[in-house]
Amino acid sequence: MKLVEIYTDGACSFNPGPGGWGAVLMFNGKVKAISGGEEETTNNKMELQAVISALETLREPCTVNLYSDSAYVVNAFLQNWIDKWQTNNWKRGRDQVKNVEFWKKLLALTKIHNVQFIKVKGHSDNEFNNECDRLARAEVDKILGERL
Repeated sequence: MKLVEIYTDGACSFNPGPGGWGAVLMFNGKVKAISGGEEETTNNKMELQAVISALETLREPCTVNLYSDSAYVVNAFLQNWIDKWQTNNWKRGRDQVKNVEFWKKLLALTKIHNVQFIKVKGHSDNEFNNECDRLARAEVDKILGERL
């Protein structure tokens, strides 16, 4: 399987409010940046959407090192939250897990790709994480600019 490195980030103004996401995919010396946004969303949804969109970009099953500054996304897999949520019918205690539709999509993609989730420090010296943040914030700014 091909090894792909992916960095992702999400952003949101007012949370909920206009949001954006960005991803940088790297394979065999090539770099591809993708991004998108939504009028009314949350930061966590944008973090998830960045990962989903990046994995959906892959044309065949790959081994993926996925870097994110989102503890929400990374810990769901590294601390097995996602397994517990599924076992408990997508509930945490008596409460419904938030963003279930995103988690289900992401879970399906992790069955196609061999994904290793890696937590990175946000807003630090990681150039690819910073680029994803810039892409996500540019999407938010674009939406805010369209509102003026």
